Amino acid sequence: MKTLPDDLLKKFTAIVGESRALHQPTAISPYLTEYRGRYNGSSPLVLLPSCTQEVSRILQLANATKTTITPQGGNTGLVGGQTPRQGENDIVLSLELMNHIREIDSIGNTISVDAGCKLADIQKIAKDNNRLFPLSLPSEESCQIGGNIATNAGGVSVLAYGNMRQLCLGLEVVLPNGEIWDGMYKLVKDNSGYDLRDLFIGSEGTLGVITGAILKLFPNPIGHQVALAAVSSPKDALQVLQLSRSIADNTLKSFEFIALSAIQFIIKHTDNKLPAPLKNSHPWYILIDIASTESEIRAYQIITEILNESISRNIILEAKLASSEEEANKIWNIRKKISLAQSQEGKSIKHDISVPLDKIPYFLLEAEKKILSTFPEARICCFGHLGDGNIHFNIFPPLNASEDQFTEHWDKISNLVHSIVLSYNGSIAAEHGIGQLKRDYLEKISSKTKITIMKKIKRALDPVGIMNPGKVISI
Repeated sequence: MKTLPDDLLKKFTAIVGESRALHQPTAISPYLTEYRGRYNGSSPLVLLPSCTQEVSRILQLANATKTTITPQGGNTGLVGGQTPRQGENDIVLSLELMNHIREIDSIGNTISVDAGCKLADIQKIAKDNNRLFPLSLPSEESCQIGGNIATNAGGVSVLAYGNMRQLCLGLEVVLPNGEIWDGMYKLVKDNSGYDLRDLFIGSEGTLGVITGAILKLFPNPIGHQVALAAVSSPKDALQVLQLSRSIADNTLKSFEFIALSAIQFIIKHTDNKLPAPLKNSHPWYILIDIASTESEIRAYQIITEILNESISRNIILEAKLASSEEEANKIWNIRKKISLAQSQEGKSIKHDISVPLDKIPYFLLEAEKKILSTFPEARICCFGHLGDGNIHFNIFPPLNASEDQFTEHWDKISNLVHSIVLSYNGSIAAEHGIGQLKRDYLEKISSKTKITIMKKIKRALDPVGIMNPGKVISI
């Protein structure tokens, strides 16, 4: 690993103090590996600033000395965007101590937060104030809102509330030269020039460090109903989605779909049986979540109409409407357990993609056919947010095959899957971002004009090139 001069390390340490500058390998280690273990980086120093001014001073020094910085939130990213490079001297800048709620505005329905606030804490504080912050992710107990913004996170409620870009009104960002851009505005309407906020949302720490945000809050739903239903095909699932939209309108909070293979992983690794309230095995399952601000009765009327109409049309094979909050949680836990069950099953080649809704059945058929023609015994685990076209399409090695040997085919398999995605005018990065994993592929598939614009933006804001090098785009 390259090293930084001791006197420079001391200057960085002096900004935050010895107690918030980690030098020892054992202390630094948790910041160097991402959740899935695909990327392992190296760093001589981890800094834990407690305020925006400290972040500013860190970046001023980094810019002046050409020291590269890797911003990090909860370290829950899945494409290596938060992981420092291996063999380099990137300093990790962790926002974990910047975790204060700055203000709650009950009239304007906004909450102002530090970037290091955990998503679950923001959800709880909103709920305590009879409001809803709707972003919901499997990692919400540990992920931080700054990382959610930097990756334009989506989650299970995009259908009703939008992704992070739609949930964020204002930002505070420290630029690579240490200047602080104060864009902490609560305004819904503001056409005063270029929208700088949108430039930083989804930039994955390559243009600056997000230190604060103003987020939208919503009325807390009064009525909440959840159902799990079985269908024979993705095409039938889309029919139920279309019907649900026409009946539920804006009360349709989530519409998830799960392949039987994902359920089988849950049975194998967590439950040892078909998870309640399921009674029979079916090829595909859909989870419908209705949230009404009107009443519990209204939510019940909506979801029963969806189920009854779908059953009368012979689209749904079996359905279970949660009869209590406990049963609703059990249904949602099926969806939430998939990631853990996959991890316990072993290594896989994962894809976070999106395609137009009407193309989903065709994509799934074509992708499965081509994968199995090349790797006949491969196992496909598919699930995702059907309501917004986001599919997690993951390929596991054949049973009893070498995981390491199979994952050596990562590029070949991903190129195959991504080529099919692009043939349907889809996206290879639906909600997880680009990071290190898809950086080179992004440049291959994007137009020359798009890449040129992205590089010009990067050079304009970060001419020295200190911010999160090796991520999103190469310079």
